[in-house]
Amino acid sequence: MKQLLMPLMAIVLVGCQSAYYSAAEQMGYHKRDILVDRVEDSRDAQQDAQEQFESALAQLAELVNFDGGDLQEMYEALEGEYEESAEAAAEVSERIDAVDDVANALFEEWQEEITLYSNARLKSDSQAKLRQTRQRYDQMIAAMRASEARMDPVLDAMRDNVMYLKHNLNAKAVASVKVEFGSIENDIEALIAQMRKAIASSDEFIDSMQ
Repeated sequence: MKQLLMPLMAIVLVGCQSAYYSAAEQMGYHKRDILVDRVEDSRDAQQDAQEQFESALAQLAELVNFDGGDLQEMYEALEGEYEESAEAAAEVSERIDAVDDVANALFEEWQEEITLYSNARLKSDSQAKLRQTRQRYDQMIAAMRASEARMDPVLDAMRDNVMYLKHNLNAKAVASVKVEFGSIENDIEALIAQMRKAIASSDEFIDSMQ
């Protein structure tokens, strides 16, 4: 199904999402399909971000436990880890926004179509399925947003320490950063734990839609 989206990318760039969804549906690719794909993409982005933040934490731990070697090289490696972490966080936010956009469009369309039913039993059944899907979705998106919210404080702390080292790259500065390490480590571990919850919630939602 994802291969069908490639010819539509230009529409996304020059038009609105509604035009994109309309074009996709003409190709037999409905909002439900797009939602599942975007949840998968968001889950994958969170998995990548989780690995990146773990890598950044390992690099910071190596630096604060500096015991000889090229300190400048270690700083540059940490700076690179911070930059990659910031990029990974931005990707997560972008993917979550894309999920939310198509979900809102899907639920709006679904609710509107329910009013068109003439069969009371089918109408009631569709309404119940919509309610259940929205409940599962709300739980998933809440987990995603909670994960997203934890990223900025971690990135802020990483950036502060990287900037501090940039202008004070010596053993004394490393010792000062080491004082902050425990707090950063706790924040990253809490972030990773929340990411795992969001990933698990995403998998559950995907299963429920298939």
